[in-house]
Amino acid sequence: MNGGNLYLFSKHGFCLCTGMMKHIKTGFKILVVIAILTPPLWLGREKKRPVVVAKKSDMGTASYYANKFEGRKTASGEVFDNDSMTAAHNTLPLGTLVRVTNLSNGRSVIVKITDRLHATNSRIIDLTQTAARELGFLAKGLARVRVERV
Repeated sequence: MNGGNLYLFSKHGFCLCTGMMKHIKTGFKILVVIAILTPPLWLGREKKRPVVVAKKSDMGTASYYANKFEGRKTASGEVFDNDSMTAAHNTLPLGTLVRVTNLSNGRSVIVKITDRLHATNSRIIDLTQTAARELGFLAKGLARVRVERV
């Protein structure tokens, strides 16, 4: 690019312009400076999780929230309350009502999905302590459950 200007646009909308490039060696040095000045494209990007609506029910392991989350905002923007009947699920849309049934004793509750699990969490759902108590697994910590959209 002899005598031309180089314009770069990142996904964040930054426009970085260089001066005139006379030969490949100078152009390479300019590009290195630009790469250092440009913020990484992954910075600030939220991982998008797929929203699954086709499945009516699913089975897996349930757990419940620790006390440290009390009063924090959930993914839906609501303030978390361990006394409410809410849950975290990775793929169902926020606001979805689900029936959670403990497969070992047949007890079930209806909860609202208001939060997301950590991406590396292998559990199907994370319930409030009130929901876990009603399902009868508060002392055990984990339970095998069926989750059905209502």
